[in-house]
Amino acid sequence: MSNEQAIGVFDSGIGGMTVVRALLQDLPHENIVYFGDTARVPYGPKSPQVVREYALQDTEILLQHNVKMIVVACNTVSAVALDVVQKRAKIPVIGVILPGAEAAVQISRKKRIGVIGTVGTIASNAYTTAIHHIDASVKVFGQPCPLFVPLAEEGWIDHKATELIAKEYLFPLTLEKIDTLVLGCTHYPLLLSTIAKAIPSGVTMIDSGKATAAVVKQLLEKEGLKNDSTLKPNLQFFVSDLPHKFAEVGERFLGTKLGRVQRVTVNG
Repeated sequence: MSNEQAIGVFDSGIGGMTVVRALLQDLPHENIVYFGDTARVPYGPKSPQVVREYALQDTEILLQHNVKMIVVACNTVSAVALDVVQKRAKIPVIGVILPGAEAAVQISRKKRIGVIGTVGTIASNAYTTAIHHIDASVKVFGQPCPLFVPLAEEGWIDHKATELIAKEYLFPLTLEKIDTLVLGCTHYPLLLSTIAKAIPSGVTMIDSGKATAAVVKQLLEKEGLKNDSTLKPNLQFFVSDLPHKFAEVGERFLGTKLGRVQRVTVNG
């Protein structure tokens, strides 16, 4: 294993770019290979069996690029298929749920944590289980927000319709007097300002992507795999459909040109 090898990141679509942004902030010289399964987004409403099949196929695409680590930037995959990725990859694999759960428990003072995510992530109770493993006394309130992913993929970041939907989804959590809200899908930070308008001002939002990037940095340093180069990183982006749309929304979010976004065929 070489320090110069890339970190592999995959997600169901563009949401994992929030993790890429966090990785570039913490590890500005790491090479990154990203795969977004834009032909089959969203993963959240699909059965665990299908998500596990997709996760294996996504992993194979990254392994073809000889990555040194895989970051599963999809909460749904992290919830129901992380073991599939770990078994196949045989290199370090990090999901987004445990880092997000740890960050939420550290921040919460009232021990009342809300979690928003896809139908699959919320139904899995993965965040509740992870949070209770850290502190069993914490009250966890889950709320599925299935329309957030297609809205983010569409680029409707600050759209009026998105604001109305956010208020509808998040109202039940405001009644639970939460003090911390986990954005349990990597697409959701794309809608950060809209979500913030729909919750009380005192609620702290946890971006699982940022928490995950911090864990990635720690692990690379521990394993001696951190890229010490001072060169500009090589960023490669692959999608299973609509590369031009991915580039358009991704560039707006990262604040930089993505270069060529390549379409690849997923073998399923």
